[in-house]
Amino acid sequence: MADPKEPESGAVELGTSNATVPTGTMSTRRLRSEDYNDYSSTDVTPEGSPPDGMNGFAHPESYQRFGETNGTTWYQTLIHLLKGNIGTGLLGLPLAVKNAGILLGPLSLLVMGIVAVHCMGILVKCAHHFCNRFQKQFVDYGGAVMYGLEATPSACLRTHAIWGRRIVGLFLIITQLGFCCVYFVFLADNLKQVVSAANGTTNDCSSNRTVVMTPTMDSRLYMLSILPFVVLLSFIQNLKVLSIFSMLANVAMLVSLVVIYQYIVRDIPDPRNLPLAAAWKTYPLFFGTAIFAFEGIGVVLPLENKMKKPRQFPVILYVGMSIVTILYISLGVLGYLRFGADIQASITLNLPNCWLYQAVKLLFSIGIFFTYAVQFYVPAEIIIPPLVARVSERWGWLINLLLRVALVCVTCVLAILIPRLDLVISLVGSISSSALALIFPPLLEIATYYSEGMHPLVIVKDIAISLFGFVGFVVGTYEALLELVSPAATVVNATTVLVQ
Repeated sequence: MADPKEPESGAVELGTSNATVPTGTMSTRRLRSEDYNDYSSTDVTPEGSPPDGMNGFAHPESYQRFGETNGTTWYQTLIHLLKGNIGTGLLGLPLAVKNAGILLGPLSLLVMGIVAVHCMGILVKCAHHFCNRFQKQFVDYGGAVMYGLEATPSACLRTHAIWGRRIVGLFLIITQLGFCCVYFVFLADNLKQVVSAANGTTNDCSSNRTVVMTPTMDSRLYMLSILPFVVLLSFIQNLKVLSIFSMLANVAMLVSLVVIYQYIVRDIPDPRNLPLAAAWKTYPLFFGTAIFAFEGIGVVLPLENKMKKPRQFPVILYVGMSIVTILYISLGVLGYLRFGADIQASITLNLPNCWLYQAVKLLFSIGIFFTYAVQFYVPAEIIIPPLVARVSERWGWLINLLLRVALVCVTCVLAILIPRLDLVISLVGSISSSALALIFPPLLEIATYYSEGMHPLVIVKDIAISLFGFVGFVVGTYEALLELVSPAATVVNATTVLVQ
């Protein structure tokens, strides 16, 4: 996940919010009037439909800009696309590669990257189709699904088309709150490890140094300790203020990633003992983690919508997602090669307990802490405004704060109930990310173009992708829940510190 969808600087939060609002225009108006001007790109071919094709995009010359001209440049869009797809899921990919195998893992990541970017292209193509058909400046994810259902031959689907928007909004809320649950577990695990090794932390970063760990409180208590600070952070409702925290988070995580890479490329042991393909029962856990990392489809339409020259977006999408896929595969493979069977749920937990790498853990934790506010903004803007509108203005501010406290507490409680980082990531990925990234877009393409005539191979391709996502959804969720109820004896606890 795909994780940070940041506000202000690239309008990513706006797009995600627009893509998730199922309850009317309240939160959308608030977003647009506060900080943004709305931009769109549409296809204006006379036929009213973008050309079909496996790449899923209209011809570049068919784009037309509506609105003002101070949109984002190709470089800014590329940076925001990278930010929207790189987050905590990246740190769990070495364990995901272990669950798939040193050969099957990277091959599967490559295939999932290709399929994910193709589904992003499908979503953009369908959105362009409906923008042109209904003469709209912008159609979000939920709106595209709703219009797609209205275009189907089935009278039942046309009658209940509004549920398409609501279902997409529900899954986007689940995804964002799921990210927040992951952040609680990540923060607790890393802080616990730093505190446990505090007395033995030195300047010696040699990999063969043994550190005596000091007993400390359970990771669940760390989550409760963090809770008040996260609640205070959630009270920030201004996008401009959140953009500052988002920038700090991006810098902290970028520095941390550079340090992590320079460590794992050194002293890689002999990889011949690593299995080429892992046991089939662990592959669903790989699927959940991988699709969690690739779930950046929510930022695609808003980024394209904000571009100064949207005809450049297809190239930017392919280049950006190629970089993301290479980053995912490289960190996943190198991390597994470096730590082997001892790899933990987050690669930061495998770093040595010297001051340099303890600082990296704290730095990344700070970045994740700030990112919580950015991710929380989206579901808060969807859920809270309609509820606040039901009470008098006198009590609106109090209800607003109480609802924010309640939502943060829900994410904390869920994290406490599932305190294993690898299982939280796999569950969120299997349940919600698979639906948004793999299941919905191909079905949307069929619903949109079936009445106009589609090549049978395109229909077969779309059905195959959706079935793949649905199987991953069912099996990944089942295996993650089974592992949660009765963990295998070979599983290393996510908060256990490995001696390097």
